[in-house]
Amino acid sequence: MLAPEGGMDAKPVNRWRQLAIGVACMVLIANLQYAWTLFVRPMHEAHGWTIAGIQLAFSIFVALETWLTPLAGWVADRLGPRLGPRAVASTGGVLVAIGWIVNARAGSLPALYLGAILSGAGGGAVYATAVGNAAKWFPDKRGLAIGLTAAGFGAGAALTIIPIRLVIAGGGYGAAFFWFGLIQGGIILAIAQFLRAPSRPDRVPAANLAKVPQSRRSYGPRAVLGSPVFWILWVMFVLIAAAGLMVTAQLAPIARAYHVSGVVILLGGSVLTVALIIDNVLNGLARPFFGWVSDHIGRPYTMAIAFTLGAVSYWLLGTLGSNPWLFVLFAGMIFFTWGEIFSLFPSMCTDLFGPQFATANASLLYTAKGAAAFLVPLANVLSASTGGWHGVFVLAALMNAVVVVAALTILRGAAARHHEGDASLPVAGRPVV
Repeated sequence: MLAPEGGMDAKPVNRWRQLAIGVACMVLIANLQYAWTLFVRPMHEAHGWTIAGIQLAFSIFVALETWLTPLAGWVADRLGPRLGPRAVASTGGVLVAIGWIVNARAGSLPALYLGAILSGAGGGAVYATAVGNAAKWFPDKRGLAIGLTAAGFGAGAALTIIPIRLVIAGGGYGAAFFWFGLIQGGIILAIAQFLRAPSRPDRVPAANLAKVPQSRRSYGPRAVLGSPVFWILWVMFVLIAAAGLMVTAQLAPIARAYHVSGVVILLGGSVLTVALIIDNVLNGLARPFFGWVSDHIGRPYTMAIAFTLGAVSYWLLGTLGSNPWLFVLFAGMIFFTWGEIFSLFPSMCTDLFGPQFATANASLLYTAKGAAAFLVPLANVLSASTGGWHGVFVLAALMNAVVVVAALTILRGAAARHHEGDASLPVAGRPVV
C-alpha cells in the first residue's frame, strides 16, 4: 500500500518497503546474540580468560539490549515520524559497529565488557525502532507485521553463522568481530535513512475492530505504566519467556541428560545438531504465523492456543525425550510455541495503547524478557535438587497453563474494561500521557 506522507505533494511511502527495511535491520543485529557462542572458545584460547568471565559480556549485552529499549523507543517517538526512526536506528547501527570493533581489539575483559555495552545499546535501539515502526504502519495486520519483524531477529543469524565460522577459522575471531561489525553496522546506517513512521492515523488502513479491538487514541508511557492491563501483560510475558528460556537455553545439557545428544539420526547429524537447526527455523516461523492468526481471531485466543500447545510440548519432552526423534519433535514444538511471544505481546500492547507511542510502549513491555532471564537459574537449582530435568519441564508446563487461564479470563476482562473506558473519551484531543 502507498500512503502519502508529509503533505499533498509529498512522495508516497510504501509501508511494505518500510516493513522490509525493519526486517533487514533485525537480521543485521541477530548474530549479536545468536552467533556469540562462536566467539567464546576462540577468545578463551587466545587470552586465557575464563569462560564465565567471557560470558559475563554476553549477559551485559542481553541486559542492555533489553532494558535500554524503552529509552530508545521514547526518543524515536518524541523525535517524530520522519526523524525519529531514522535517527535512532542510525545511532544503533553506529553503536553496533563500534561495539564489535571494540570486541575485536579488546585486550582485557573490561574492554570486552565495554564492547558489550556499546553493542547492547545499539542492538536495543535498532530492535525498538523496527518493532515500533511495524506496529504503527500495520494496524490491520499488526500481528503479522510484528511477527515478520521479530522473525528477522529470531532467525536472521542463520545467514551469517557459516561465514562467521569461516572467518574465525581463517583470520581469527578478531577479524570476524571487526569486519562483521563494520559491515553490519554500515548497512544498518545506510538503510535506516529510509525509515519513516506514518505521520497521521489516516495514512494507514483501518483495523477490523470486530476481530481485534483497538484503542481510539494513544497513551504515553506514563499512562501505560499506570494501567493495570499493562502489568497483567507484563507478568504473563515474564512467565512465558522464563519457561521458554529455562529449557531453550539448556537444550544441550538436557540432551546429554537424556543420553541422546550424540545419537546420529539424519544425514550424519546428531540429535542435538538436527534439533538446533529445526528449532531455529520453527522459532522464526512461529512469530509471523501466530501473529497472522491473532489478526483473525484476536490476541488472547491465539495466546491460549499457542501456550496450551506449549504446555503439552514441555510435558511430552520431559516424558518422552529419551527417544531421539521425539526429542527433536517436542523440542521443535517448544520453540514453535514460545517464539511467538515477540509478536503477540507487542501487538496487543499497541492495540491497547495506540500507535503514537508504540515504540516506547512496546519497549517497556519488552523489559519482561530481561526480568525473565533472572528466573532461568531456577532450572539449574531445580534440576540439581531433584536429580533430573523432569521437574523443570513440569514447572514450564504449569507456567504456560497459568498464562492460558490468565489470557482467557484476567487479560480479556481487563482489556475489555480498558477499551470501554477508552470509548468513553472523546476522539479529539491530546493523547493520554
